Amino acid sequence: MTCRTRRRADPSTPGTSTLLVRSGPSAPTAAVLLLHGGRADGPEPPPALNLPALRMRPFASAVTRAVRGRDVLIGEVRYRHRGWNGPRADAAKDAETALAALRERAGAVPVVLIGHSMGGRAALRAAGDPAVRGVVALAPWCPADEPVDHLGGRRLYLLHDETDRVTSARESWDFVRRARAAGADAVGIPMPTGGHAMLRCADLWHRRAAELTAALLSHG
Repeated sequence: MTCRTRRRADPSTPGTSTLLVRSGPSAPTAAVLLLHGGRADGPEPPPALNLPALRMRPFASAVTRAVRGRDVLIGEVRYRHRGWNGPRADAAKDAETALAALRERAGAVPVVLIGHSMGGRAALRAAGDPAVRGVVALAPWCPADEPVDHLGGRRLYLLHDETDRVTSARESWDFVRRARAAGADAVGIPMPTGGHAMLRCADLWHRRAAELTAALLSHG
């Protein structure tokens, strides 16, 4: 039986789970969590009309189609704060909380994280969790000092349009090189268009992310 959208907890309440289940079987054998973008600083909760979160809905739909017939849970990480907020790394902490909530709900199933912008950074930061099989990072925010030592053995795909003026594709490619040196199977994928918001040729972004996610879940 397919579970309908179900909020696990109010993400604006400190200390609560940030896992929002979009769809999935009662006993999933794998999971995909999506992490939307945000901003560098913003201690307030995300707004009720959260455009970065809405931007991830077509990715969720594309992934759902790509894994049809398999027992895969599709969920979202809901942030308790709008921004990364410096060393607090709030989005990464929320990703870790969501992974813990997922483990409580479904057990130790393999997980793929799909993150855009700040969500890409949070996904890469949380990828040291033993459940995480890989990450698909879309126009991710990858500062030069972003850690990589925890990524050994992970498969990482970083997709970036080199005309992006919000986050740097060059920093993404640098991150790929550093992650490889740390033992990750990391690949940088230049996208021909889309900018930071991935609006131009959006279907290409959706399709590529879904294909990579399905491949990660098929990898033993």
